[in-house]
Amino acid sequence: MAPLQALLVSFKGWRPGRGDSTGPLPVRDHINVTGTRPVRLMAFDQALVAVVAVLVLLGVVMVYSASVALPDNPKFRNYTPHYFLARHVLAIVIAFVAALVTVQIPIAFWEKHAPWIFVTALVLLVAVLFFGKVVNFSRRWIPLGVMNFQPSELAKLAIAMYAANYMVRRMDTRDSFFRAVTPMVFAVAVAGALLLQQPDVGAFLVIATIAMGILFLGGVNARMFFLIAAVMIGTLALFLAFDDLRRARILAFLDPWNPDYAQGKAYQLTHSLIALGRGEWFGQGLGASVEKLHYLPEAHTDFLLAVIGEELGFFGVATVIGLFFWLIRRVFLIGRQAIALERVYAGLMVQGIGIWMAVQAFINMGVNLGVLPTKGLTLPLMSYGGSAILMNLVALAMVVRVDVETRALMRRGAA
Repeated sequence: MAPLQALLVSFKGWRPGRGDSTGPLPVRDHINVTGTRPVRLMAFDQALVAVVAVLVLLGVVMVYSASVALPDNPKFRNYTPHYFLARHVLAIVIAFVAALVTVQIPIAFWEKHAPWIFVTALVLLVAVLFFGKVVNFSRRWIPLGVMNFQPSELAKLAIAMYAANYMVRRMDTRDSFFRAVTPMVFAVAVAGALLLQQPDVGAFLVIATIAMGILFLGGVNARMFFLIAAVMIGTLALFLAFDDLRRARILAFLDPWNPDYAQGKAYQLTHSLIALGRGEWFGQGLGASVEKLHYLPEAHTDFLLAVIGEELGFFGVATVIGLFFWLIRRVFLIGRQAIALERVYAGLMVQGIGIWMAVQAFINMGVNLGVLPTKGLTLPLMSYGGSAILMNLVALAMVVRVDVETRALMRRGAA
């Protein structure tokens, strides 16, 4: 292992501010990858795949539990008790096949085609405004027969790929605010304008955060982000000022138990909190949720965590949070290791995917726990939704591919 350790130690000088004959690594380093602990060489990160599998399988169980009673509702009277389970499992099978195909494709292919994938995502965001399916006053889905595809899910992955590609191409301009930031701000603004037309504020927040995070990790001066953050906040403020529905949701979030809101805009939030309160430490038991019996709307999608809390208690919610924390931390470690081996695009793209998973999981959990206003964002890997689970697994397959290529490079270095 000595040659491998020497290879890793040789990257120590790449951190910003140190430098060596090859120059400083143009990214931020938050993780020490030069330790003396031996690296265990495997074909792929089996622990990462195992955690993803656990989250997906737990999601299958909880989606079935949350949706099995829906046919009792007149709105779903034409569905069987197993309808949503069957659709969810079908989506997972399709996503699994797509992930297997994705993991076979070299990262260099995605780097080369990242701008065109982003353009494709923008075209689909335009198409959904004309041909999309309207659900709950939002036009976000394109019917494809076997599933309803949500272009915003592709846009989340596309912005991570495009932003990483952009930073690699413009690395020499990262110290100039307008040259480094303005083109990405324009790209995010176009995507954001299309998303707000659906409207999908949650997806806009996730996409903007991914882009800002990759710019920061890519080495753009942190002080420059005050202006970007101000622009994003101003855009949201203007949107809320002219959107009575979203503004009412904010007011309801601030005082959910107010009689004026409890049976209106805060209805979902109050019943989510009731479900979590009923769960106590160890829950009411699997399948024993009362709130899913037509009290808590969208229990199998946006509010799946509330059902987990009611049936599995604090222990179940803490386990889910712990699994997501481990997963996201591991994704960032893979990205950091790729950057340490001078694979900057792969590392930034992986970290962008980590930001996506972290921000969306945080928002969904925050909404369920009553610490954030209600947003239409699902819990990654777990909630019911075909295009969401498809893009989640494809993105994580790219992470696995980066890890495989990194391990191969390290093996060659050790040899």
